[in-house]
This record gives sequence, C-alpha cells and structure tokens, in this order.
Amino acid sequence: MLRRPRITALLSVALAGALSYGAFAAPAPDERAAPQVPDPYFPADGNAGYDVQHYDIRDRYRMGSRFLSGVTTVRMVPGEQLSTFSLDLLLTVDAVRVDGVAAEFEKSNNHELVVTPAEPLAEGEPVDVRVRYHGYPDRLAWGGERNWLANDREVVTMNEPHMAAWWFPSNDHPSDKARFDIRITTAKGREVISNGVRVGRTVKGGLATTHWRMTHPMTTYLAYFAAGDFIIEKGRARGLRYYNAVSKQLGERAERQGLRMLRRSARITAWLEDELGDYPFATTGGLITALSPGFALENQTRPTYPSFPSVRLLVHELAHQWFGDSVAVQRWQDIWLNEGFATYMEVRYREAQGGQTTKRWLRNAYESSGSWLWNIEIADPGPHRIFDPAVYQRGGMTLAALRNVIGGQDFRRLLRRWVDVHGGGNATSEEFEALAETVSGEDLGDFFHAWLRDDQAPPRTADYGL
Repeated sequence: MLRRPRITALLSVALAGALSYGAFAAPAPDERAAPQVPDPYFPADGNAGYDVQHYDIRDRYRMGSRFLSGVTTVRMVPGEQLSTFSLDLLLTVDAVRVDGVAAEFEKSNNHELVVTPAEPLAEGEPVDVRVRYHGYPDRLAWGGERNWLANDREVVTMNEPHMAAWWFPSNDHPSDKARFDIRITTAKGREVISNGVRVGRTVKGGLATTHWRMTHPMTTYLAYFAAGDFIIEKGRARGLRYYNAVSKQLGERAERQGLRMLRRSARITAWLEDELGDYPFATTGGLITALSPGFALENQTRPTYPSFPSVRLLVHELAHQWFGDSVAVQRWQDIWLNEGFATYMEVRYREAQGGQTTKRWLRNAYESSGSWLWNIEIADPGPHRIFDPAVYQRGGMTLAALRNVIGGQDFRRLLRRWVDVHGGGNATSEEFEALAETVSGEDLGDFFHAWLRDDQAPPRTADYGL
C-alpha cells in the first residue's frame, strides 16, 4: 500500500543451516504452516483450528442501493476436531450449511460468525462451509473503519489490513492464504474486474455475472472486485497476460493518460524480474478508480490506483507482487517486509533509470532525518502505526544499508532466495534476518537491531551501511 500525498497512520487506529541455493525450495500448498492467529495487533482477525484451501465467492451487488447479497463456499481443513468454528463477516447471515447439512450459527458480535455443525468436524478431513448473507456494506463499521468505497456508478473493495469482512466470510488473517473463484453479478452494462484471470461472463436478462479465478494462494485482504464503467485494455506484453482498466468517470483525457501509464507496468515488471526473479503470477495489470481512495493497494495480480498514478507508485505496487503478495507477512508486526521492500525497489528503479543512486538516497535520507524516523520500532510498530511513514522510509533505508554492508552480489542473491524460499507463503522479520546472515556469512545482529528496533539513529559507520 502507498498512501498519497504522503503515507498516514492506519485509520482510527531461522531460516539457517542450508548453504547452497539449491537446498531451498518453495513450500507446496499443502505444506504451508497453520494460520498464526490470533494476531496480537488485531486479535479479532482470523480463527485458529483450521486452514482454508479455497473460497468460492458469488456476490450480487446493486449499484444504486449499494445492497450486496451472496453465497460463499469456504473449503477448509480442520487442524483438530472442531465442534464449533468461526468466520469473520460483518454482513447479516441467512443460513449456513456444512457439507450440505444445515448448521446452527450465531453472530457473537458484529464481526464473528460462530458456526456449530451438526456433527463435529474431523481433523484433517476437508469440509465445505456454505454461507448465505446480505446487507449494506457502506453502512458497516468495525474497529473505527468504514471501508466500503462506492458511489452510484462504481465500487472498489480495496483496503488494508481489513476489507474481506465487508463482502465475504473468511479466515481474515494473512497467514491463511487460499485460492479464489470470484463471481460478481451486477447490471449487464457494468464491467467487473478482480484478481487473476477472467474465466468468463454470462448475461441473463438485465444482469451479468463475471467470473475471475486466482490460482495462486492469496491473503484475504488482497482479494477485491471493482464494478462500474471502465475502459478496458488487455493482451500480452513481455510474455505476460495483462488486463488494465480505467474508470470512465475520470473523462476521456484522463482515460488515455491512465492507460498510457498502466502500459508501463509490463516494462516495470520486466525490470523487477531481473532484480528479483520470475514474476510470481500468471497475469498482471492495474485498475485506476475515480473514487479517490487516497492510496494505492497491491491487490494480487492487479493493483488498484487513484487517478493519475505516478511511475513511482506503479513500481511500489508492482514490487509488492513479490513482497507482500507472493511472500506475505506471517504477523502484522512484520509489515516492514512489505512496505520497506517496496520503497527500496522504488529507489533502485530510479537509480536504474539514471537517477539518484541508492547510496546517495540513503545518505541524504539519513542526514535529513528527524526524530519521527527513530522513535518507532519498525519491526514491531504497533497496530496504530503499521502504516507510519517511518515503516516505509526506515524500512527502505535498512535494505539500502544492508546492501552496502554485505555487497551488491550477496544482496541480490538474498532477495532472490527470499522470494524463492517463501513465495506462495508467509514469513517473519526474524526469518529474513537469519537468511541475510546465511547468505552473507556475516553476523548482522547489531545491524538489524539498530535499523529495525533501536530508538535512535544507527552510528554513521561502515558496519551499519553508512
């Protein structure tokens, strides 16, 4: 995520031992670690006891009244015998069935749907939980957040760290990734854009249902749909399928400018591949909304942008496809692994295009920094500061300094190995720190403590990349 005109605080609120590159392999989907919940930052998010494999979301949305109804089937695998379990959902629930059998349910609060199946769920046996629901998402709030972004002609479900609960039931924590099929029904004159590949579109009477599929594991907050009047451009560039969309509410001139900017995504993605390894997904693109969210978001495969995004913004959100999407945080406290990495890639891209060098940027940022940069532990900033400017700036500086300490060659190997090992899964700051020591062969404990955890600026010495 990158907020503009500047990043603001959240609204309201070892790997070691293996020495060769070939010794590491990305985990298979069924080898992913169990969800790590509750998260101390947001203890209501996510639910222990099961692992979601797939979401089949089928929502109908009325643009004028902003009424949403739907049925979502959640395929989950219990990690233990469960007599009850919970899902995160703000909407009103009409019925729940578990493997086709009606189940008892209650909303213990606005956020938690507690389900009691007719028979306890057996450990390790996949089950399908079908939830039918309805409501007006724009009237719903949770934890001081009102996240529904819509007008009478357009809707985009984009926000972080919370968005899923406004439009489908889920295990709403980044540590429980799943695959998605998303079907959205709305007036046939509207376009619908979502994650992954568009499977098809069917029209019946005055309504149309558009089906999108995300075959790579994805966290719940990165799932999205947009519906409205969009100009669409799709095709292939540099070996990747792309699907770009710009809101027609912006006007013809802005539409043209927006599409021209989104076309740069392919070139930027190719540069990122050279730095980080293969693009982790099957398709790419972007969407520019007219709804003035005030930020861009790295929705998996297809980031969403406010009007008139800059090249810097594109680099940031596309870098997130590796850092944040493919490699997701295991805990919200590790958010610097997303935002610091994306910030660093902005700086590197500018350098690669003949602009200011990364070393110069680091030196200038260090010399001009104020107390705001050092009065926070970015490896554990707290729930109300996960989008603090220091998380981005100091996170990017940490990586630039690390490159100076271990050298460009080892640093490049580190980033590529990080993605190769954890792609499709989740990771923590401690795992990155351990991997950096493994790749470089250096003791970096003092370095990481100073850059990530200390409450004062690191010493201006070579040991700290300065």
